[in-house]
Amino acid sequence: MKKTNTMKKILTTALSLAMTLSLAACGGGSNPPAPGSSGPSQPQGSSTGTQQPASGTTYKVGIIKFMDHASLNQIEDSLQAELDKLGGELGVTFDYAGYTACGQGDGSTLQAIAAQMISDDVDVIVPIATPAVQTAMATTEDTDIPIIFSAVSDPITDGIVADMNAPGGKTTGTSDALNTKMVIDLMIAADPDLQKVGLLYSKSEGSSTKPIQEAKEYLTAKGIAVEEKTGTNTNEITSAVDALVAAKVDAIFTPTDNTVQSAELAIFEKLQDANVPHYGGADSFALNGAFCGYGVDYVQLGQETAQMVADLLANGADPASTPVRIMTGETATINTDTCKAIGMDLGQIKSAFSSLGIEVVETTTQQSFS
Repeated sequence: MKKTNTMKKILTTALSLAMTLSLAACGGGSNPPAPGSSGPSQPQGSSTGTQQPASGTTYKVGIIKFMDHASLNQIEDSLQAELDKLGGELGVTFDYAGYTACGQGDGSTLQAIAAQMISDDVDVIVPIATPAVQTAMATTEDTDIPIIFSAVSDPITDGIVADMNAPGGKTTGTSDALNTKMVIDLMIAADPDLQKVGLLYSKSEGSSTKPIQEAKEYLTAKGIAVEEKTGTNTNEITSAVDALVAAKVDAIFTPTDNTVQSAELAIFEKLQDANVPHYGGADSFALNGAFCGYGVDYVQLGQETAQMVADLLANGADPASTPVRIMTGETATINTDTCKAIGMDLGQIKSAFSSLGIEVVETTTQQSFS
């Protein structure tokens, strides 16, 4: 797929340096796990059915991860493992090894990475998390590089697609939209006397806007008070946690917020000491010390994203008519260390969550998935 020469001219030595630094600093993805057993074994989607890949064909797959934390690393590893699996089945190579980079949460770095991928003439860009998607779209606007995104909570509100069933452009992908009301229901099931809930998130992330608004409306309708605190980095999130503890909240909710997720290891002990359960919008929150992580399976999300990439490149699927895939299969992951530390009974929690039809998975505090 050829790109215009105009965009190639924007590259400078500074951009190349930023790309090099990003590649060196990016964690995750270096040791992809064995391919998972779940998900279809063949690419699924809106294929044209007219293109068959020649055996031995190599496709360049550019992967841009917004920042380095457990959730996004899990998606990246799963995505790469599934691309390897699908490549073997199709007799082609999806080459991501030299085209994977991490933006470390910095807009300028993300832009430099996307520009470098234009120069590298990649066949597709796979940005992970909303800010990475928005930057990739803006940077590649004057090219014909397609984008298959992963982990975008609200693609329409964030201006990424026009319609979930018919995106209408060169961009489609997978969504990790959060069932916010269920998270609140889990809180109430665990603590029927819930009086005040803290909302902890970053205002700089558009992915948090909708679920936070949903949470405020749902909690208010149930007569539960709300205390709202935000932060844009780990220090500010830590201060926000201190303020929520001082406000005597009974529990804290965070949606699929990358800033808070990256700070979880720095705040979970504060919340344990205060006996405040933290509910996050992904299982990786619990892995990093939060009481409960609720949301989609990020291993499956990565696999689905890889299948869409394969369908685009090997089968000729058109992003404009390929529906965004909204993931389901929600589970609640409980950190048993934290559960014990804050004096909650694991058996009672499992029973309460089961009454809502939610399966419980147990974990302990770690830095990353194994």
